[in-house]
Amino acid sequence: MAVGVLVVFVGSGDREPMAGSSGVSGVASAHLGMVAGTVWVANEDGASLSAIDTASNTVATTVEGVKGPHNVQVSPNGKSLWAVSGHDSLAVMFDASSLQLHGVAATGGAPAHVVLTPDGRTTYTTNGADSTVTAIDSVTMAPMAEIPVGAGPHGLRPSRVVVANVAGSTLTFMDTASNTKVADVEVGKAPVQVAFSPDGAFVYTSVSGEGAVVKVDVATLRVLGRVAVGDGPIQTFATADDRYLLVANQGREDRPGTTVSVIDTKTFTVVRTVETGQGAHGIVVDPTSRHAYITNLYGDDVAVIDLGELRVVARIPMGDKPNGISFSSVTVPAQEAVMRDVPAPHGGAEPNAHMAH
Repeated sequence: MAVGVLVVFVGSGDREPMAGSSGVSGVASAHLGMVAGTVWVANEDGASLSAIDTASNTVATTVEGVKGPHNVQVSPNGKSLWAVSGHDSLAVMFDASSLQLHGVAATGGAPAHVVLTPDGRTTYTTNGADSTVTAIDSVTMAPMAEIPVGAGPHGLRPSRVVVANVAGSTLTFMDTASNTKVADVEVGKAPVQVAFSPDGAFVYTSVSGEGAVVKVDVATLRVLGRVAVGDGPIQTFATADDRYLLVANQGREDRPGTTVSVIDTKTFTVVRTVETGQGAHGIVVDPTSRHAYITNLYGDDVAVIDLGELRVVARIPMGDKPNGISFSSVTVPAQEAVMRDVPAPHGGAEPNAHMAH
């Protein structure tokens, strides 16, 4: 039986000048080499999702109505947009072009992150209050399984499914064919999120309780390395060219972290520390590996990093407490903010395999 793995995760280097002191203003700015598409941001305390036009680094529109959206995820084909409502314990799916609500699905308590399998057929949410992962049929929006994992599951990413258990010290590897747990791997105190190497051979996790990032061999489930980063590392993301692993150092609200650690994946060492803003949290990188987008949880903005120059080249105001972030190749036309009524789940949604997959 083929096994798909789902991972759930409940410094050194030269420091760059602060963005404001390096010529980047507090507003969005144009920059050469931007990739056309949309970066979606979940504004957790603003009950909204912001769509950034990546060609111009401006907000194209905002979708309102999802309460407490901690995370957002675009489907593999870019046609649908998913978010979780921590307030209502729901997974919500929108059409990424029309922004119409497709459907909702019940999750476990306090859902944190949402991802889809590479074929788009199954959606998974981590449920922090229940220490479970919910598997959802992406077409019908019907919950398929509740999978027990570690304590306080938080982040997870495709293509294998691995869960970081932030209230514990493990990563949970899952079999997506049977929707069961395969193994738990000890990585350190309070792992928050994971990232895969482009070839899927390695998974990296931010260990927020120890200010470190850990590298795990997916085949052997052995820890291969550990590197110190900033205070309270949260999200992490590997570039598609396998050059860098980026780690957002959030710190705490009373002492916000303001940096992203840039790790060379070949040497597994920090080669640069880039100042991005107050409470660096979420990370996504465009498919060309040219630019990274960082949500600053306490600064209410997104910083754009040029990965060739390793400096912030734009700053885009967001809603209240921008958190999760995801890239879509689908461009959203500029328009006024739209409000969507998100009902309680009652039978999922009308089947729409074209959009879901």
